[in-house]
Amino acid sequence: MSLGLWSIIFASIATAGIFGLALTIFGRSEKEITQRIDHLYSVADPQFLRSIGVLLGPALVKGNGVKTLLNGDEIFPAMLKAIRAAEKTITFETYIYWSGNIGRDFANALSERACNGVKAHIILDWVGCQKMEESTIRKMRDAGVEIEKYHPLKWYNWRRLNNRTHRKILVVDGKTGFTGGAGIADQWCGHAEGPDNWRDTHYQVEGPVVAQLQAAFTDNWMKVKGDVLHSRDYFPELAEVGPHFAQAFKSSREGGAESMHLMYLLSIEAARKSIHLSMAYFIPDTLAQEAMVAALKRGVTIQILLPGIYIDKALVRQASRGTWGPLLEAGAEIFEYRRTMFHCKVLVVDELLVSVGSTNFDNRSFKLNSEVNLNIYDEQFAQRQVTDFREDVKHARQITLQEWKNRPAEEKIWERILKVVQPQL
Repeated sequence: MSLGLWSIIFASIATAGIFGLALTIFGRSEKEITQRIDHLYSVADPQFLRSIGVLLGPALVKGNGVKTLLNGDEIFPAMLKAIRAAEKTITFETYIYWSGNIGRDFANALSERACNGVKAHIILDWVGCQKMEESTIRKMRDAGVEIEKYHPLKWYNWRRLNNRTHRKILVVDGKTGFTGGAGIADQWCGHAEGPDNWRDTHYQVEGPVVAQLQAAFTDNWMKVKGDVLHSRDYFPELAEVGPHFAQAFKSSREGGAESMHLMYLLSIEAARKSIHLSMAYFIPDTLAQEAMVAALKRGVTIQILLPGIYIDKALVRQASRGTWGPLLEAGAEIFEYRRTMFHCKVLVVDELLVSVGSTNFDNRSFKLNSEVNLNIYDEQFAQRQVTDFREDVKHARQITLQEWKNRPAEEKIWERILKVVQPQL
């Protein structure tokens, strides 16, 4: 290998050492899931619904309507339409809010509603909104929008800097909710037609489960503001409006940090037929790998769709590829999306259970960030997500076991280095 490559490797090892020290400082002290969950029932078994209801928090509730929104051309108009129709309240939490055309559209819509008496509350992650102009924040605050930043850089807050809110929640009048993978930035505009237009899926929700989404927002609002939003304006009576059983649940380092990890493990272990996983960032830990390999051995088909060369975090892609061996050897099918950055976060099990939201399949989402996911238990809805998955696969390339084994030596070295910092990715 060249001297330049060795220099990069040694520099990376030094960086890994620094990250190791950071892990000691920022690490978790409470117990984590360490044992594989047994395969006791399928997702079609009522016991599965009982288990995820009591273990993850709120129970699944009936009577919900959930609409799938593909890419910015469908996501942003629906969200802006709901904001502009708000009569009483808007609660909005997001990780990414960057300056640009779509950021301006949201700021204008939120400001207009606040000027007309709508109570608007926004949580912006301090890290995720670094590319947002302060003038945009001032404009909204001057209009009456309450804006709080999550875990900003403060001397008394330094131990929390590694814990971000990655939640994507919009609730209007306590009746209409949105969640999924999209942030507020021009990168999400369009319809995934090229590298500048990211591929993502978001969901519009109505019915009783919206109250659970609202509760997830108020969880972090209490942490950043100290106020409790609890009136009828935020939690109105919600009638049944659709056919779906659904559940919105949250996780955070401060409470219920294992909920997302547990949900994925329970769902994988309950699979009997198929798992379709669309994921922006995929770095499975040992337990998740073992669960998927066990599912493959009992005859479950597993297809995983991930970003390809168009990805905003190249190191994450490299760390991900280092974990594929056991899955490919056991028969999993792994695809890399080729058109643009693939930012979806969708799990479909046995074409019956769907889990969507902000959560990535990595340690940062499972252990460090605040996240929220929506589980929908409905065969027709699940089949729609599988149809979207198959359409995306048409624009992807399958990675074979032989190709993975033959990857360059430099890539394998990087994968070994990145294992040191994997708990932070």
